[in-house]
Amino acid sequence: MKQQDLYIYNSLSKSKEKFTPIHEGAVGMYVCGPTVYSNVHLGNCRTFLSFDLVFRYLKHLGYKVRYVRNITDAGHLENDGESGDDPILKKARIEQLEPMEVVQKYTVDFHTTMAKFNALPPSIEPTATGHIYEQIHIVEKIIEEGFAYEKNGSVYFDVLKFNETNNYGKLSGRKLEDMIANTRELSAQTDKKNPQDFALWKKAEPQHIMRWPSPWSEGFPGWHLECTAMSTKYLGNNFDIHGGGMDLKFPHHECEIAQAEACNHTSPVNYWMHANMLTLNGKKMSKSTGNFILPNEMFSGENDILSKPFSPTVTKFFMYQAHYRSILDFSNDALEASEKGFNRLMDAQRILKDIVASEKSSLDIESWRKACYDAMNDDFNSPILIAHLFEAVKFVNSLKEEKETISANDLELLKQTMNDFLFDVLGLEDNVSENSQDGEKLSAAVELLIQLRNQARANKDFAMSDKIRDELSAKGIQLKDGKDGTTFSLN
Repeated sequence: MKQQDLYIYNSLSKSKEKFTPIHEGAVGMYVCGPTVYSNVHLGNCRTFLSFDLVFRYLKHLGYKVRYVRNITDAGHLENDGESGDDPILKKARIEQLEPMEVVQKYTVDFHTTMAKFNALPPSIEPTATGHIYEQIHIVEKIIEEGFAYEKNGSVYFDVLKFNETNNYGKLSGRKLEDMIANTRELSAQTDKKNPQDFALWKKAEPQHIMRWPSPWSEGFPGWHLECTAMSTKYLGNNFDIHGGGMDLKFPHHECEIAQAEACNHTSPVNYWMHANMLTLNGKKMSKSTGNFILPNEMFSGENDILSKPFSPTVTKFFMYQAHYRSILDFSNDALEASEKGFNRLMDAQRILKDIVASEKSSLDIESWRKACYDAMNDDFNSPILIAHLFEAVKFVNSLKEEKETISANDLELLKQTMNDFLFDVLGLEDNVSENSQDGEKLSAAVELLIQLRNQARANKDFAMSDKIRDELSAKGIQLKDGKDGTTFSLN
């Protein structure tokens, strides 16, 4: 099949654009990683799984991808404010640990959780504390360019000065005049010239443990600086894709653009991508509000929200049934529906292995395969891809019941395409092998019920026969009567 063009929704232009990498056959992608002061929650996981899908699909298309995702292990002040607390230091005090013990504990949790989701690790995973030198160098350069000023040991980015020759707010669509009109007067304690200015370097207060020497003071970098330093170090001053959560668009990514343009005189990123939030009971999942569920609570069933445990791969499949730019609400009913759908796909995958080829095909596998690629080439549209995979489930069941035929070449193409999209691109895992003993017990129990139903039918006890069929159906077990007897599948 001729390779189709890939289109990506660019948050900067607010439109879908044909993807053309800077270097043919290679892609540079940077994604904002976690701030490691607590266990990663499902809302965070959705963002990282969205970009795992992007990473996997680009690799599937044959691109050599350098995927950089940072670890924020140098705490910054909350909300980039003049006051407040560093969340890593706050957690260190609560747990009576060194800050780097907190960092290590929750970095391990993050890696363990993403591995359970079968997410691929990035090519490079740099840390903020490992790149203090690069951050200081960028601050020096921005000062030299005239877009930053030092006051009492802290350094601030001069947004108004930058906006004289550049466009601060172009990513988020905000206008600086409106931002100025909607801000209060500066308090007497601040060192900023203007409320819109943001910290590049902060002088550490006596109680601040994480601190580094700099030309201006012993202190720590501003929130936005690390991503500019690490993305440009490993991907160059201009690279292909920058991703993150929708909530980072402003101010974080807006400030990244400003820093990079002030420092390097070029737009840093060609395609800005933003994944939308996962909501719980209609509200944003957030550590700060307490409205969240941890992945392990979901996998174990130890929570007050869900009726039973759900596996990592079912949870992932649930997330991919919504487009990455759509808000997805988390509910027990939606997860149960996803689990049934996932089981149907895995059943079809197993049945497909035993399908025997015919001389001719009555199915148009080539057109179906193209539709799968068309979905993913349209801004990584995983829900449309999944809809096409369910079409393949119908193909498989029709082939099993000998209502359709398939040639050897088309059968191989169907198997390969299903395998590619289910396991390589979506990164799902067939859990049946893990639960093979439970599966065997279930099969034995259902087979016994089928025998009892057959006996009831032979005795013309159709009420009992229908009751067995309907009760099983209500539990998600579908019976199918054929010329070779009765089989069952999980819905």
